[in-house]
Amino acid sequence: MSGGRPAILLDRDGTIIVERDYLSDPAKVELEAGAIEGLQLLSQAGWPLVVLTNQSGIARGYFDRDAADAVNARVAALLAERGVAIEGWYLCPHGPGEGCDCRKPMPGMALQAAAELDLNLGRSWMIGDKKSDVLLADAVSATGLLVLTGHAEADAIWARSSGRIVAMDLREAAERIFLACAGRQTA
Repeated sequence: MSGGRPAILLDRDGTIIVERDYLSDPAKVELEAGAIEGLQLLSQAGWPLVVLTNQSGIARGYFDRDAADAVNARVAALLAERGVAIEGWYLCPHGPGEGCDCRKPMPGMALQAAAELDLNLGRSWMIGDKKSDVLLADAVSATGLLVLTGHAEADAIWARSSGRIVAMDLREAAERIFLACAGRQTA
C-alpha cells in the first residue's frame, strides 16, 4: 500500500445519490445536494474517484447484478454530464451474514481497487454516510470522513465522539480534505 496514487473512495447510496432503500431503478437516481460540486472540486484537484458500494439487495433477491450495474451507469452518466468521471466501480453483492471480505467495513473492495488502479490507500480518503464506511477507512489505513447525508445522523454522535471528520455533504467534505491536506504540507 505504500506505492500508488492517493484516491477518494466513495460510498454510493446516501453519499453521492439520495438513499432509496434497495435502489434498482435507474430512473429513481437523484444526486445528493452538494455531490456535483464536491466531486468536481476533488476531480479538478487530480484525485481519482472510486466508488465502493454494498448492494445486499442482490443477495436478498430484490434485484440482480444487471439492475445494480444499470443504477451505477445512470449515476456515472449524471456525473459525466457535469465533467466528473468515476475511475472505478466496486460492488459487494453479498448480504450482511455471508462472511465475505468485500462487504464494508471489510477491506476487500478497497484492496481490489488499490491493486487494479494503483492506489495508495494509506494516503487516500473514504467518504460515506455510515459507520461502516469510516471503519473501512480504518481497515486500510485511509482517512475516513462521514457525510451527514443518507443514514449518517444515526452515526454522527459516534463519529464526533471518536474524533472523526464530519461534513454536511460532499462539497463540505472536499473542502475539509483540502484543509487537511494543506495542513499536512505545512507541518
